[in-house]
Amino acid sequence: MLQRSSRAYRRRRGRSGGVGIVAVAGLAALTLGWLVGLIRVPGIESPLPAAQAGIGGVPSARLEAAKASLASIPVKGRAPKTGYARTQFGQAWADTDRNGCDTRNDILARDLADPAFKPGTGDCVVLSGTLHDPYTGKTIDFQRGGRSADVQIDHVVPLSDAWQKGAQQWTAQKRLEFANDPANLRAMDGPANQEKGDGDLATWLPPNKPFRCEYAVTIVEVKASYGLWMTDAEHAKAADLLSACTAQ
Repeated sequence: MLQRSSRAYRRRRGRSGGVGIVAVAGLAALTLGWLVGLIRVPGIESPLPAAQAGIGGVPSARLEAAKASLASIPVKGRAPKTGYARTQFGQAWADTDRNGCDTRNDILARDLADPAFKPGTGDCVVLSGTLHDPYTGKTIDFQRGGRSADVQIDHVVPLSDAWQKGAQQWTAQKRLEFANDPANLRAMDGPANQEKGDGDLATWLPPNKPFRCEYAVTIVEVKASYGLWMTDAEHAKAADLLSACTAQ
């Protein structure tokens, strides 16, 4: 009788032990998913940078160059906005490269798919095209005229931000060149551009997360090239984003 009871006890213990192993394994899987950002727990953020793994990537050489450039960018407080006006950066969309087309049309022609041009303008005035907007992930049909503002040209480093972080000391010619530099310009969704305003990396990021690496790298490249500085919060955010970038 005692022997049979002992065998029954072992069978029950075996069954409960198996359930316990499954429960532990399930808990471990959930924990791992939370750690790498694949599973979200309401009110609790995953603690590892891998939670940002979806911000996209750039070629490895470019990424390493951006990290080196970031280390050389000065960190200072934001200067007063006093004296800022769009006119401080010269005529809007000037033809600084002297190709016969203003900068806005140059960027539209570069960034739109299948651009159509106004006859007689030498493939200069863009009438229509399709924007696959990297900032938002939207596809936008551009039509010149009443809907022109659906697609706007973004200064990746905003002019006002540049003014408060070094551009006040520039010559008028350098500010004009900066405002029309294709490296700092990109066509984007109009409402998203209005939402961005003069926000820097610490205050605004593209809604489309896979574009954030490219966006952060471009800002670092432009600021390093022009000798602009960053605030402590912007510099820290840039470092965080670059560390989460995927090297391609």
